[in-house]
Amino acid sequence: MSKLKGLLLTEGMHGMISQAEGLAKALEIDFIHEKIELNNFWNFLPPKITPAKNFVFKNNLDNNNFNIVISCGRKSVIPSIYLKNKFKNKIINIHVQNPKVSLKNFDFVVVPEHDSLIGANVISTKGAIHYLTKDELVLSQNYLKSKINPKKKIVSFIIGGPNKYYNYNDKTLDDIFFKIKKNFIQNNYQSIIIPSMRTPKKVIEKAQNYFDKQQIIISDIDKQAYLSSLQLADHIVVMCDSTSMISEAALTGKPIYVAQMPAIKNNKRFKDFFKLFENLNIIKNLGTTVEDWNYQKLDETQRVSSYIKEKIKNYDFS
Repeated sequence: MSKLKGLLLTEGMHGMISQAEGLAKALEIDFIHEKIELNNFWNFLPPKITPAKNFVFKNNLDNNNFNIVISCGRKSVIPSIYLKNKFKNKIINIHVQNPKVSLKNFDFVVVPEHDSLIGANVISTKGAIHYLTKDELVLSQNYLKSKINPKKKIVSFIIGGPNKYYNYNDKTLDDIFFKIKKNFIQNNYQSIIIPSMRTPKKVIEKAQNYFDKQQIIISDIDKQAYLSSLQLADHIVVMCDSTSMISEAALTGKPIYVAQMPAIKNNKRFKDFFKLFENLNIIKNLGTTVEDWNYQKLDETQRVSSYIKEKIKNYDFS
């Protein structure tokens, strides 16, 4: 069989791109990425009451130059269903995250275990799938190595950004920064502070003003720095607002502390995720002490891709 071609549909957010591209890479397919834009008021309607028609979205997706569609996020649900209806068995469509429509619209649905979604075509994962690989981590290690003090241990501090569940206010950040300083920096650690695409500029500036010049603060989005920091770290601290970043960090097998913040509103999915990862001995809440512990490296992307490869190995796309 010649190499399969993929079409990735997302809303363009880092977490969604990470999941869709991660699965595409693991499936070893060539792919292009399409950022989905919906027309007019379709932006505001849930997929379950939106028609699977091409007038719903702005993108031109009618060229059948692909075998596998991987969609992720609410806006990509309808385009994926539209393509499956149009090309039928000539394509396989995989949706990542809960589509909140009938699962029969997809060949596979990949969802975190904490979503509690059940179906014959559902593949449940421990945490989120993502684009990081063990090989990439190793290859990126030296990217920041020249900035490291070899006499110190390393803590990688991964910062997310505000969302509808968590607010990055000064009081909360002051408390977390203080714990990083007291628990790690004052105990012979050097910190590498990494922002994400959602990190406000003022949060990066606050970190630059709070921490001393020996700490490595990455001010821009830098994938190589992110990967290097994970590989170099002895401990990892991740803000609680991103299950994706925590799942990515779990690929390292290194102790992960979650910096908890007061929630704006209750979210059972976050609570279930934290409980699952605590039970797997992957995370602990950032407190006043530093411990070492081990767990099995989590690589759900490879597990999911192996399952799908086996299921479609004899698939007739004609």
